[in-house]
Amino acid sequence: MKIYAYKGKDNLCGERIRLARAKNRITQSDLATRMQVAGVTIERDSISRIERGTRIVTDYELKIFSKALGVSMEWLTDESGTL
Repeated sequence: MKIYAYKGKDNLCGERIRLARAKNRITQSDLATRMQVAGVTIERDSISRIERGTRIVTDYELKIFSKALGVSMEWLTDESGTL
């Protein structure tokens, strides 16, 4: 299966995850821990790659990211505006 990038990135939400994490003063390691507590196995390195746009984010990961960061799934995938 060939996976195509969108605007040079492998996900829409990486930049928004980074913004929300920074606003909430959460480290990548802390976010990975929150995700793991919620049942999603993910490491700090994976969060770094997601934020850089070099890793795909699954729908269930997106759902847990939104809960862990206190933002909506829609906001995470929106390309306009800021927090």
